[in-house]
Amino acid sequence: MDAAATTPNALAGFKRLTIKIGSALLVDGATGKLRKDWLAGLAEDIAALKSGGCELVIVSSGAISLGRRLLGLTGKALTLEQSQAAASAGQIALSQAWTEHLGHHGIVTGQILLTPNITEERRYFLNARTTVNTLLGLGAVPIINENDSVATAEIRYGDNDRLSARVATMIEADALVLLSDVDGLYTAPPARDPAARHIPEVAEITAEIEAMAGGAASHLSRGGMTTKLEAGKIATKAGTAMLIALGTRDHPLEALTAGSRHTLFLPAPTTTAARKRWIMGTLDIAGHITIDDGAVRALKQGRSLLPIGVLKVTGNFARGDTVAILDLEGREIARGLAGLDREMADRVKGQKSDLIRDLLGPDTRTELVHRDNLVLLTA
Repeated sequence: MDAAATTPNALAGFKRLTIKIGSALLVDGATGKLRKDWLAGLAEDIAALKSGGCELVIVSSGAISLGRRLLGLTGKALTLEQSQAAASAGQIALSQAWTEHLGHHGIVTGQILLTPNITEERRYFLNARTTVNTLLGLGAVPIINENDSVATAEIRYGDNDRLSARVATMIEADALVLLSDVDGLYTAPPARDPAARHIPEVAEITAEIEAMAGGAASHLSRGGMTTKLEAGKIATKAGTAMLIALGTRDHPLEALTAGSRHTLFLPAPTTTAARKRWIMGTLDIAGHITIDDGAVRALKQGRSLLPIGVLKVTGNFARGDTVAILDLEGREIARGLAGLDREMADRVKGQKSDLIRDLLGPDTRTELVHRDNLVLLTA
């Protein structure tokens, strides 16, 4: 019997996948040229999965790496303006490459360029989700990338690992596949520690798991295992599984279906409502609220966050902004949308609801974060 037939298919059961492709996989580091043969093989894998009834969304890096060669930009370090120009030129080449290679299999592609405000502001988030779902419904494969031609150092995702996690949760993907230069998570960076052990499955991303992460290994990549684990937290807490798999081999998705080694991060066991999935995956935290043990217990019982349990407020947030809620040890235990702005929250912290109404008026809502706008991050 064929060995592949007896090996578990890592992608079995997933009907909607988000696949993240890094620059180092798509672009040859020495020449700056597209790795056409590798992309052709990946396109075959995508076509095979699609013909099997799977919907796929691709989050693809590579625009800056391709553009810098086209514009004759040498050296590893680029200025912000050079990076934006390279992204502008390279995005056309990247889009053409995907269109050509998937087009060989009769697959139509649609390009979507995102900036953080699109996934962090609810109205834009919903519009982007509708566009992706419409493309999938029409049988197309959306190709998504950060809009590096206009993004700045202050306003950007910074890596496509987290972007792909936001996309995966936005479209309620069953799984996020991060194709990498390593075949999963190890107990330590394997390049530095020959005794590092591969971890096939992670039930929860704990502090111990995070301590195993190393830094970025390639100048073409902005991320590393750390950003992959950050992506994993976004995805798994929203109910999306995540796989880290070796992408440097030919036909990397086909290899996964044949049972190649990888690390599977299991999704959270409970399904989170769509609005709370969006809150949970928010990257832009506008402020922090430290609460006492009584307030922690109240949140775990499904209650709203009231000012009486608040000890400290930091940041510069307005009503509706996302805030992190911390316990006395500084651990983030919840995340939610502020019901009051920073100045008002500071005025009412530690106060009882009746006193707040006397201070601000009888019609004032006294919840600092309402339970409908709050997501617990710990049990």
